[in-house]
Amino acid sequence: MNLEERITSFSGLGEVLLNYFTGKGGSYSQIINNLIIDQEKKNPWFTPSNVRMAMKVIADELTFENLTRWTDAYPAINENITPVRVGVIMAGNIPLVGFHDYLSVLISGNSVIAKTSSKDAELIVHLSEILCSINPAFSKKIRFTEGILSDFDAVIATGSDNSSRYFEYYFGKYPHIIRKNRNSIAIIDGEETNQELENLGTDIFSYFGLGCRNISKVYLPEGYDVHTMIKNWTRYSDVILHSKYANNYDYNMAVYLVNKEKFLDTGYMLLKESAEISSPVSVLFYEFYKSEESLALKINSLNDKIQCITGRKYIPFGKSQFPRLWDYADNIDTLDFLLKKNVSGIL
Repeated sequence: MNLEERITSFSGLGEVLLNYFTGKGGSYSQIINNLIIDQEKKNPWFTPSNVRMAMKVIADELTFENLTRWTDAYPAINENITPVRVGVIMAGNIPLVGFHDYLSVLISGNSVIAKTSSKDAELIVHLSEILCSINPAFSKKIRFTEGILSDFDAVIATGSDNSSRYFEYYFGKYPHIIRKNRNSIAIIDGEETNQELENLGTDIFSYFGLGCRNISKVYLPEGYDVHTMIKNWTRYSDVILHSKYANNYDYNMAVYLVNKEKFLDTGYMLLKESAEISSPVSVLFYEFYKSEESLALKINSLNDKIQCITGRKYIPFGKSQFPRLWDYADNIDTLDFLLKKNVSGIL
């Protein structure tokens, strides 16, 4: 397959998904609908609305124009490369979180050996089946495994800070990208409109806050009234109706009460002033800053722990969970890594 064939195939997958979301039907619509509904039975965090959101983000990006714009930045992708086998260890915190790595491997002409998370074992497998029905040549380039990863030439692994140590031990001698825990932050300057603050709620509450692109910490100018934000988030209050989210909410509240720690309770989320950036599910940390200069220094010191930043001078509020094809996790250019002939390793 040449690059144009690969782009055409993935844009075909995008069209299949868009046909479902726009109600145009198609031979796969019922399969996709059943797949979306079934996920919650296997993973309670994967509600139909969350799975649809993840799929819709992918569908919107998989157009011929987007894929061409993305790959045009890499002249080497048009060369007749010798394909390598890339093991991809996928996380399972939100639906289809490993899709971009999967796409990057295949669009670059390589073969993927995917180890899915037990929390998200089906979605990408079924999307692969659709892709292979569009272009059967992909069936020889895709393998899924539930066991030990083997027969690979390079590795892309995503996990926690703890699992990254194991990944480094087992895969350190191979060309690799190993991702650790990251969190996202928002910066309020005090001039935000109510609509911007409501949009920030999307960054916080989508996927119940489980994604690395979810906002877990908000920086506020000194003297800012926290309730100015909270009053714009009532539309997200039904998250508390989800049993697993509610359990986290109750547990965290109990811990703060027992420890006599100060917090704000909205009835569906807890807000706590903290210097940390990684907050538990159902909790949003916030911190005040004195000046833009002091905040810039603090953010710079946390650069290796931050996935993305939303704010009036950054990613627009409400857009953190809608990355483009060229928005790479941890700011590591996956395609560049895959196209290098002799990669010494990236960590």
